[in-house]
Amino acid sequence: MAKKVTVIPATINRFDFQPITSIRRRRVAGYARVSTDTEEQATSYEAQVDYYTTYIKSREDWEFVKVYTDEGISATNTNRRDGFNEMVQDALDGKIDLIITKSVSRFARNTVDSLVTVRKLKEKGVEIFFEKENIWTLDAKGELLITIMSSLAQEESRSISENTTWGKRKAFADGKVSLAYSNFLGYDKGPNGEFVINEEQAKIVRLIYKLYLEGFSHYKIAEKLTEMGIPTPMGKDKWWCSTVIQILTNEKYKGDALLQKEYTVDFLTKKKKKNEGEIPQYYVEGHHEPIIPPETFDLVRAEILRRQKIGTKYMGNSIYYAKIRCGNCGGIYGAKVWHSNDKYRRVVYQCNNKYQKKKKGCNCKTPHLYEHQIQEAFVSAFNQVMKDKDELVENMDVIIRVACDTSEVEQKLDDVRDEIKVLIQRTQEFVSQNARKEQDQIEYLRRYDEMVERYEALREEEGQLKAEIEERKLKSGVIKEYINRLSEQDEVLTEFDSDLWCGLVDFITVYAKGDVRVTFKDGTEIKA
Repeated sequence: MAKKVTVIPATINRFDFQPITSIRRRRVAGYARVSTDTEEQATSYEAQVDYYTTYIKSREDWEFVKVYTDEGISATNTNRRDGFNEMVQDALDGKIDLIITKSVSRFARNTVDSLVTVRKLKEKGVEIFFEKENIWTLDAKGELLITIMSSLAQEESRSISENTTWGKRKAFADGKVSLAYSNFLGYDKGPNGEFVINEEQAKIVRLIYKLYLEGFSHYKIAEKLTEMGIPTPMGKDKWWCSTVIQILTNEKYKGDALLQKEYTVDFLTKKKKKNEGEIPQYYVEGHHEPIIPPETFDLVRAEILRRQKIGTKYMGNSIYYAKIRCGNCGGIYGAKVWHSNDKYRRVVYQCNNKYQKKKKGCNCKTPHLYEHQIQEAFVSAFNQVMKDKDELVENMDVIIRVACDTSEVEQKLDDVRDEIKVLIQRTQEFVSQNARKEQDQIEYLRRYDEMVERYEALREEEGQLKAEIEERKLKSGVIKEYINRLSEQDEVLTEFDSDLWCGLVDFITVYAKGDVRVTFKDGTEIKA
């Protein structure tokens, strides 16, 4: 018996689920993007918007929705492209049937993003037309062509990124320094691209350094600047500790520049990482006029290291904080208020561990000090040092060379780095040998763990040696500044000078009543 086949024609469009006989006009949107904010690109941007608006409105079978735009944004990642994301969401919400854009590279230079978006829209019956490549995404060949073209666009983006990176690194190697002036306090861009000091902003920078050397903590400085109504480098009203720290540690304020502090890990995500030795860095000395004298910058750096060694959170509520030590237990003296609510109210300084002996096993018997006693001890010790001032000034170079010589430590550092290189090479050969030839895996893992353990120990030693070298180099600047300050002082002190206290004293140690010793920044200890 012969078969009979009857064709039942389709009545619904499988992409937009509308009746085939429907005469509803397609809702069409355009997408325009330029990746930079240059004047030339701005012209291209305006031209694209005008073109798509006119083009879509000229078709009677199309209904114009809008032209979505992104200006000055890269296409390698869709996360920050607000116009693009708004367009996709509107399409998924059923407001758009067709999207027209110039090319695959304008749409996305990331293959994954491009395909994910196309497929997402395709499921909702939304078509994309790429003019340059003449690709319609609802066409059977569309996805294959998009995959190819997106891959090519992604490789083009990689090439552009690598060329840009090479150009930047070449500029770094040549000592060329760039700066985001709008977000950097203290400098303006000169007519020839040079750093020009902005005196109004420079006053704020100098104030921050002064307050820090006077004993203020990062938090207290930020709080004070906020109270004074001084805007941050970003123009905000509230200062944060991190902003103060960045200003205190940025070498550009002493006229130098460290280049390539960060690098881009992935050209697609634009993710950046702090450079911890993965790629070369370049240090340019004397690049521009400093706001902060190098000696002062080194004093601040040394003070930062000193506070880090205290072992407790630095409060920084007076010029004496963390500068008075207990000779009995090594604790820090803190300010205490006696009789806070009556006429006998007094502020005293005593060991913070004094009344915690049961808890800490401390049997601290050192006496408390009043502020005037601290000041008298400093004046007494300073005047004793002044007797040997001429000898100190005359022997300054010898003192610095003996106290701050780094040659022996640098040799140790070179030896450690050589051992690290050899160990890395041995480890790589060991792993490669295990991959080629079958071995006892228990023995292999034991030896591998030993290599890793040795490597970690060497890296830790390397860090300690680098820190010691930095500390000695900073000490050189500290001693030089200390002796310079002494040489400028012609007479003995008759009263306390807070500037000299902050600039000359490392710490004082209290052993007993009548036994207070002042240690100056050159290491000299004087019993006051």
